Amino acid sequence: MIEEWLTRLRFLITRRTHAEVDDELVFHLEQQIEANLAAGMEAGEARRQALVSFGGVERAREECREQRPGYLLETLVQDVRYSLRGFRRNPVFTTTVVVTLMLGIGATTAVFSVVDRILFRDLPYAHADRLVSLGLAHSLETQEFMLGFFYYDWRNNQRVFEAMTSEGTVTRGCDLTERNPRQLSCSQVEANFLPTLGISPVLGRNFLPEEDRSHGPKVGLISYGLWLTHYNLDPSILNKTIEIDGNPVRVIGVLPKDFEMPRLQAADVLLPKALDEADDRRGNQGLGMPRRAFARLKPGVTIEQARFELERFFKDAQKVIPADFRKDFHLRIRSLRDRQMQDVRVEAWVLLGAVLAVLLIACANVASLLMARGAMRQRELAVRSALGASRGRLARQALVEAVLLSLAGAIAGCLLAEGLLRVFLALAPASIPYLHRTQLDLRIIGFTVALSMVCGALFGLAPALQRPSREALNGRSHLSLTHASVRQWLVVAQIAMSLVLLAGATLLLRSFRNLENQHLGMRTDNTLTVSITLGEHNYPTAERMMTFFQQLERRLQFGPGVSIVAMSDSLPPETSHSGGRYDSILVSGKPPSNVGPSVIVTDRRVSPEYFRALDIPILRGREFSDEEFGSSDHFVVLSQQLAGRLFPGEDPIGQRLNFERSNFDRGNNPNAPWYTVVGVAANVKNSGLTGEEVPEYYRLRRNRVEDWEGRGAWGRTSVIVIRTSLPADAMSPWIRSQVATLDPTLPVNIATMQQRVSKLAEQPRFQTVLVGLFAATGLLLAVIGLYGVISFLVAQRTQEIGVRMALGANRGDILRLVIGRSLRLIAGGTIVGLIAALAMSRVLSSLLFSIGPHDPVTFVLVTLLLVITALLATLIPAGSATKVDPIVALRCD
Repeated sequence: MIEEWLTRLRFLITRRTHAEVDDELVFHLEQQIEANLAAGMEAGEARRQALVSFGGVERAREECREQRPGYLLETLVQDVRYSLRGFRRNPVFTTTVVVTLMLGIGATTAVFSVVDRILFRDLPYAHADRLVSLGLAHSLETQEFMLGFFYYDWRNNQRVFEAMTSEGTVTRGCDLTERNPRQLSCSQVEANFLPTLGISPVLGRNFLPEEDRSHGPKVGLISYGLWLTHYNLDPSILNKTIEIDGNPVRVIGVLPKDFEMPRLQAADVLLPKALDEADDRRGNQGLGMPRRAFARLKPGVTIEQARFELERFFKDAQKVIPADFRKDFHLRIRSLRDRQMQDVRVEAWVLLGAVLAVLLIACANVASLLMARGAMRQRELAVRSALGASRGRLARQALVEAVLLSLAGAIAGCLLAEGLLRVFLALAPASIPYLHRTQLDLRIIGFTVALSMVCGALFGLAPALQRPSREALNGRSHLSLTHASVRQWLVVAQIAMSLVLLAGATLLLRSFRNLENQHLGMRTDNTLTVSITLGEHNYPTAERMMTFFQQLERRLQFGPGVSIVAMSDSLPPETSHSGGRYDSILVSGKPPSNVGPSVIVTDRRVSPEYFRALDIPILRGREFSDEEFGSSDHFVVLSQQLAGRLFPGEDPIGQRLNFERSNFDRGNNPNAPWYTVVGVAANVKNSGLTGEEVPEYYRLRRNRVEDWEGRGAWGRTSVIVIRTSLPADAMSPWIRSQVATLDPTLPVNIATMQQRVSKLAEQPRFQTVLVGLFAATGLLLAVIGLYGVISFLVAQRTQEIGVRMALGANRGDILRLVIGRSLRLIAGGTIVGLIAALAMSRVLSSLLFSIGPHDPVTFVLVTLLLVITALLATLIPAGSATKVDPIVALRCD
């Protein structure tokens, strides 16, 4: 095989064989002439008969050359040279094709790199397709969870999972209290957590069963990032004791570099749950402690089969829940990928669909251009065919040209994709999983190059496969009706796909505008927020936490440009706040509510200045006072929505409420305090930017330890709101210095209210920008395609236009003729596009805010934009048609 290719290469490089073939042909011809002379023919006749019997010297020479080992490589080089010369003679065509492919391939490659991580790439776990998340869900906790009372029975008796494991519901903040202290994120997991996920530590080992028991050894696994940044990849970290929250913890392993928790939360240290099963079952009023559960399906078992298996356990679990609460609980089991991606999957499919539409438009454009070029080269192909070129030879030449163009477009597209990917990553929100890991790799680049080659080969080869017509040899232009129809249908398809893209982009744009312009019920300008979470080691008691935050609040009140300082455990419009059920609220002197468990309310602990800091109007009564801040009584302000529910047609001021009515036993906690209603505040957006407002009440967080107790992670985090006339950049260093004065180890998150609100809109903003970019690109390509078709038709019908003008047609008649043809294409594409857009817009329903997927204004605007833009694209070739000189056109004919 190697010798054969070396021989072919030698014949390709050396040119001496051409003379050898010619000498041999001359030798055989002379021998035949001598034989004819010997037979008695005259010299001229002998030569003529020799040539006739030989079959043509040129043909024989070509057949001999075709048998040479290097013939294919030689002709390939000739085809490449010929193609490059042709591209140089027609730079407009070449540039248009390459740029069109660059736009289509570049956009497709960049977006595919983004959605590849979300939709197609395997998760960083062994056999990740068999990992599931399972548990119960209800109105207050939409993400599935498990309780200890159910968890152990399910784990011990199920038959569909290889293994079942769990982690704590909350990743708590913890303090590394050795030298160079810092705040970390710690997660508690079962001993079989990593084996269930299919993960092995990169250094050391996993937890042992005896380490996951009550009063077991204090051990932990640290993340690769912590090992790198804090311990400089020191291998002696194994079995070394570090201090977590002041307690000694022996490091038994290091997690892999690409390790991630199933819920994608940060985790610097993994600790064993170390729970006693009996105690765990009895906790939380006999329901067991909450957790997040995950499992690995047995080979061949589907999620539906597992759901059917777990239904019997779920029915047993419902018996523990009161009858009127059962309907609010449901079983959920889904793949781990679905658990991680959630609504991002819909956005990823929308982006992928949009960019594939752009790619199809680009391919249709390139196909139209290549077909037009093939039609204009009919005479050239006919002449080459008449001179002896076979259909295979012509097809190979066309294939080489198409592949060269495709390769150039693919290279330019990859460069564009790299640039677009950088832009996407700069615009992308952190809420989209895996986006920070997105990059162009060889797999995606290889797919891009192969796709461009296939498309180029298909579109470039089709014109060459058609047998050149005899009419093309007479020098007259000849237009294939089939090719013309195909090109026109390609334009119709381009217009239709562009309209679909424009409709989707406009719907998302109007939705995003509604999202940003909605009334939040509060003021966001000139407002800074400072979020701080206290660790358990340095702040083990409620009194220590209260003292820190109150000292910090007093310090910040005297800052430059500060007018108001307030404090809360959370801020709207974010959804990270505590809440409860509406039927857990008991009104003094009234029977308990029976509205059902599905209605939820928001609970927020605030300081007296909270309403003034955010400029939330008090509609009735008043806000909290400084005197109440130190009072032993309890006070509450209701939102307008909650006040209307609790006291329809009544004055809520002075009413007394109890918020700790038990959800399950439907009784009252005798030690629960009663709160006096002192005011009614206007409603604020409190369920994210897209969620519906829910009833809310504000409890005064007084200067008393009891108000800082019993709230778990919520009590350790406080957000300080500062109204200031100075910009955030000027205030931030001063605020950090004040926090460092009290505790230099605390991480501080400073942001303006506008930044916090804008962050919630990052995801819809990202998808709107991308789909809008693709829609604009698709429209541009479609307009170029329409312009090309009309220009080609005008050029092909120049003689016809000349005849019409010679017979008396004026410029207006010619203009109507050209624009009429354009309008038929535009109308066909618009009708098809409207039908497709109306059908496809339903996919966007879950991504839209305050606008329907079939919004008539959107479709009218999009149709007008497309029609006007397309008509403008036809004016240039239509104007050229009106300037045709009939004498010149008829002389050319």
